[in-house]
Amino acid sequence: MTEISADQAVWTTRLKEAYGETVELEDEQGKSSIYDIIAEFEVGDRGYAVLKGSGKDVEYEILRIVVSSDGLPELESIMDDEEWEDISELYDEMTFPADGAE
Repeated sequence: MTEISADQAVWTTRLKEAYGETVELEDEQGKSSIYDIIAEFEVGDRGYAVLKGSGKDVEYEILRIVVSSDGLPELESIMDDEEWEDISELYDEMTFPADGAE
């Protein structure tokens, strides 16, 4: 991916508007889990969602938002390691912006 920064990103609410505050996702083994929608944003022509599962030692998930043929937003895994790293760093920058202190 090209160099991206927080000023290129736009906060969105597409998933929350379609599904509410939570989404149910199914893993590779067919087990369903509920995730809270923490944040959504777009960079260029791509949308991303930050989700948080429930339970102890839970980590945040970052997934790509795609639009299905019926016009509804859907989530897909980010398979490219570089894209995932770029988007993860971008979310950190958007959430915890540098205050300019050195």
